[in-house]
Amino acid sequence: MSEAPKAQGKAFDRRLFSRVMEFVRPYRGLFWSCFALTIVLSLLGVIRPILSGYMVETVHQQEVIDDTIPHTVDYNGPNMVQRAIGGLQGWVHSHGAYELLLLLFVLVVVLLVVEGAVQFFQGYWTSRLGLNVTFDLRQKLYERVIGFKLRYFDRTPIGTLVTRVVSDIETVEDIFSQGLLMIMGDILKLVAIVIAMFLINWKLALWSMLPIPILLWSTNIFKNSIAKSFQDVRTQVARLNAFVQEHIQGMSIVQLFGRERQEYKKFQAINKEHREAHIRSVLAYSIFFPLVEILSAIALAALIYWGIGDVLTGFATYGELVMFITFINMLFRPIRQLADRFNTLQMGMVGSERIFKLLDTEMSIVDTGSRSTAGLRGDIIFERVSFAYEEGSPVLDDISFTAKAGEMIALVGATGSGKSSMVNVLSRAYEFQSGRVLIDGHDIREYKLDELRRSVGVVLQDVFLFSDTVLNNITLNDERITRAEVIEAAKAVGAHSFIQTLPQGYDTEVRERGSVLSTGQRQLLAFIRAYVHEPNVLVLDEATSSVDSLSEQLITEATEKITKGRTSIVIAHRLSTVQKADRIMVIDAGRIIEQGSHQELLAKEGAYKKLYDLQFR
Repeated sequence: MSEAPKAQGKAFDRRLFSRVMEFVRPYRGLFWSCFALTIVLSLLGVIRPILSGYMVETVHQQEVIDDTIPHTVDYNGPNMVQRAIGGLQGWVHSHGAYELLLLLFVLVVVLLVVEGAVQFFQGYWTSRLGLNVTFDLRQKLYERVIGFKLRYFDRTPIGTLVTRVVSDIETVEDIFSQGLLMIMGDILKLVAIVIAMFLINWKLALWSMLPIPILLWSTNIFKNSIAKSFQDVRTQVARLNAFVQEHIQGMSIVQLFGRERQEYKKFQAINKEHREAHIRSVLAYSIFFPLVEILSAIALAALIYWGIGDVLTGFATYGELVMFITFINMLFRPIRQLADRFNTLQMGMVGSERIFKLLDTEMSIVDTGSRSTAGLRGDIIFERVSFAYEEGSPVLDDISFTAKAGEMIALVGATGSGKSSMVNVLSRAYEFQSGRVLIDGHDIREYKLDELRRSVGVVLQDVFLFSDTVLNNITLNDERITRAEVIEAAKAVGAHSFIQTLPQGYDTEVRERGSVLSTGQRQLLAFIRAYVHEPNVLVLDEATSSVDSLSEQLITEATEKITKGRTSIVIAHRLSTVQKADRIMVIDAGRIIEQGSHQELLAKEGAYKKLYDLQFR
């Protein structure tokens, strides 16, 4: 289950952002190109309304000239635009309005084409930058996750890790494609527009900005409200996903016990909360966006009302009035978008904080070994090994035993006695707290971790199969293992005939967790998987505990074939499967209480004899 966010996070966190920017270093050129295009786009947006105003003023000046010919150009207005209008009057008087209108029209068209091209490259490059960063970040995060100790996965819900690797990283991509650079662009555009408005006509600028304080106040309220709504939505989405995933996986239990109606009511309640969370966010948008439109309309009405008076009194021109009408539309749109942008940036900061927290988690097994397992015989020695999953609750207590190369050692005992823990320690899936584990006379920590694990093959009781073909589930996509070797191994363990009956044989998709196969068939595939990887030490962890008698017979025959010539540790509840073992060890409360051959242990009349009598007599 994804964990609910505990804090909204900062809209901008310098420390987190600097860590994100470390992943931008390989793409510095692309980042600065995006930054430059953002500045260019902000400036280009201001030029177009000015040119449009000049076009209107050109037509107006032509009408003035037509009404007042002969006309003498002598205009020195109070600001730069009005002085430009004087020059405009001179051009119109000497060349005519048509030529100037044509020139301004061409400039506007060229500007639109350039602006469109800049928008394309800016949008494409910022998205590409964000995707490159998230690609590298996801690679690093997944590499980190697959190196964690199994203890971490015991304590952490899988849904949480999926959320980190998928959803949270997507929010980091949004920092670049929709967040930071877009915020910078909107702010630069606002600054450029405001400066242009005051340079053109400060009085019209003041009339245009009457509603701005109210807009900024309401934007801040909206930003805070929608941030809380987003958090609620994410929390409810996590709850909904967790519920659906868990109950679909456990649908057989739901139906077998007739709990459909009750589980449906639970889903209905969670689904309702999910809907309400979305409605709260929709409500915030439904209030804010119309408010922005109303304030924009008020600013436009104030501009036209007082602006017409300024035009009539000569303090402004018709061209300026047209410019300011366009400026108002350009001014309110970025302010409205800024609230969304800041929320996007905030979610990106929250996501990056979670990601870096996972990256900073020290749960990997230290791999300092340098010894290769090439030529490994398989002599195993446990010297006073003690191990606990949780401190203060030992699972193995001072375990000592020796297994010679090629021997079959059987571990029997009650559930929870520590049998599987001995295997976990041997393969370094978990680190033991005291004692030593030796293979061929060398501490297992001296071996390279990946080689050690390849040398210890494990067949688990609960076989995990990926949504892939039979062949790929056996080889685990190891290109060194050929199809011919897989077929030979399948024949050796007696599984070739059933694989041939599948629709596409070895290329049959087994679907999620091997749902198209029976339990026994999945176990046989696990045996083939272990066989083709040719481990020096083979561990069978209760491989026949949940199969039928026919499958047990096949697996028992397969066991004899794949254990031949290699050190084997067999964990079993069914004593019939371990009677041929070289040595049987009875485990109880993390200690070896008896060991010997089948006949020797029966003769002792001890714990093994009691287990045997319970099963057979």
